[in-house]
Amino acid sequence: MDDTLLKTCFLTALTLTGLLCGASLDQSIKQLPARHVIGVKAFSAYAKAADLKNGVAWYAFLGVGAALFSVLTAIIARKYHSDESYFMPLLTGGVFAICHSVCTALAAPTYHKQKKIDSDDQLKKLFNKFERIQTFRSVFIALNLLAFLWTLIILI
Repeated sequence: MDDTLLKTCFLTALTLTGLLCGASLDQSIKQLPARHVIGVKAFSAYAKAADLKNGVAWYAFLGVGAALFSVLTAIIARKYHSDESYFMPLLTGGVFAICHSVCTALAAPTYHKQKKIDSDDQLKKLFNKFERIQTFRSVFIALNLLAFLWTLIILI
């Protein structure tokens, strides 16, 4: 991989995807299940104070950045390095980034709807729906990261 642009985009995509994967798994494994212990209203209050405040910019930076650099890396690899052994995992990572972005396009508006809900039953339904989408999103982000780790293994 001689191309400086490809290296830069790949390393940026790898870094952002790794951070995004950690944040996404934290939400899926630790945060969302906490609602069953503390209750949906308490969880919603936390989410509004954290995820829907400072978290919006943080998640947008990670999500958009990871997807953008993943897809850009795949495009550059396709255009200039399609005969290389690392092309397929880079392309795969780009595809998983698109899948993650589609899930985010569904998840974000769902999560933001809690701002207008105060009923326990409605919050429960909303968080259950969000959790289903979040599960798919986390899987795609993890697969994106695994594709990039595959690339690193090929390059070592």
